[in-house]
Amino acid sequence: MAIVATTFFDSVKMIAAEKGIPEEEVFRAVEESLVKAAEKYFQGMDFYGNFQAQMDRETGEFHVYALKQVVQEVEEEDLEISLVEAQALNPDAAEGDTLWLPQDTAQLGRIAAQAAKQVLVQKVREAERDRIFNDFADRIGEVVVGEVKRFEKSAIILEVDRVETMLKRNEALRGDRFDKGQRIKVVIIAVDRSAKDPQVQVSRTDPRLLVKLFDQEVPEIHDGTVVIRSCVREAGDRAKVAVQSIDPDVDPVGACVGLKGSRVQAIIRELKNEKIDIVRYDDDPSRFIANALNPAKALRVNILDPETRRVEVVVDDDQLSIAIGKRGQNVRLAAKLTGWNIDVRSEGEKRREAEIAMGVALPEVPMGEAEEAAAPVSTLAAELGEVEGFSEEMAQRLAEAGYVDAKSLYTVTAEQLLGVEGMDQELAFRLIDAVHERFDG
Repeated sequence: MAIVATTFFDSVKMIAAEKGIPEEEVFRAVEESLVKAAEKYFQGMDFYGNFQAQMDRETGEFHVYALKQVVQEVEEEDLEISLVEAQALNPDAAEGDTLWLPQDTAQLGRIAAQAAKQVLVQKVREAERDRIFNDFADRIGEVVVGEVKRFEKSAIILEVDRVETMLKRNEALRGDRFDKGQRIKVVIIAVDRSAKDPQVQVSRTDPRLLVKLFDQEVPEIHDGTVVIRSCVREAGDRAKVAVQSIDPDVDPVGACVGLKGSRVQAIIRELKNEKIDIVRYDDDPSRFIANALNPAKALRVNILDPETRRVEVVVDDDQLSIAIGKRGQNVRLAAKLTGWNIDVRSEGEKRREAEIAMGVALPEVPMGEAEEAAAPVSTLAAELGEVEGFSEEMAQRLAEAGYVDAKSLYTVTAEQLLGVEGMDQELAFRLIDAVHERFDG
């Protein structure tokens, strides 16, 4: 007996159209649902058959069949049929054939409908996830505009091309404040077929966003005249971009900055006032490293070890703090941009080292062992004693770790300080801020 469900058939077609899923996939899902329903219904009657369902693609008419193999002697009644019985139904039946025996589906009722619904929902969901994966897998690194749909505890849900995407809180900029319905630029960073949450993950902190924004704002980059060779970010705070021109008549830095800074300012506004240093790439490592330390001016660059990529950069005394940057940010970004380990030294420091090496500088007055052991701790305690939570014990631990005075903490990062026993993140940042206030004024 057939099941005719025109309304359901129309619904199947509508679902396929709405979800952008091939109709055939949805039809097969419905057929599987009917098989599940038949198994559940007939097994409740102690009939364990091999079922198959068919749906007429034109009329929406359904049939459910029990498949039985034709044999001389029946051993499994649910799965086999004798040759005599088979030929009574179909004179052409032969041993080894499979007969499709129509089943009375009138009694399936609610069980069939519920099973069909469950399997259909699951199959539609799977097909939709496959479609999303296939649509977005090749778009990783692409900048898209997403509309803010809702807010969750750890993420903002955006809609991109009618698909929900996830912007995790740690992938948003520090100054980002979103309203429902707001449209924002993000870069696609991952597509996960198996994720329970939205499959497409986007970011506003990824360097690829900055690269693509330059591609959109600077025609010379879009047409390939100017090439971005490297890009690093501490998102929401500062970034460095190394650019090179293929055409010797085109200034790559000027092209990216634009008239009166119009091009780069548009990007800065999009990234919530993130500072962007545009530097000229050079095949010569020394010149590239000197450019990367912008806005500081390097006097000379000494390559110490090409294998380990260690380099020393000497700057004027008044350029030292600029070259290093707040919390070591400028030199840290320059190192990431160039791929070299950069040690910044002042001209005065290098001069004193030369004088000592030549025996010109006056020797220091020797101290007793007790005084020598206590000096670093006393110096740290004296210089940073006003920092909340800083103790003599912590000063001793810092001295043992090689941080003997405030100056030795100038280029350190919070991550490095957290390696000292007893140090916590809040104290690390307080110490770094105190040191920079002391030397940067």
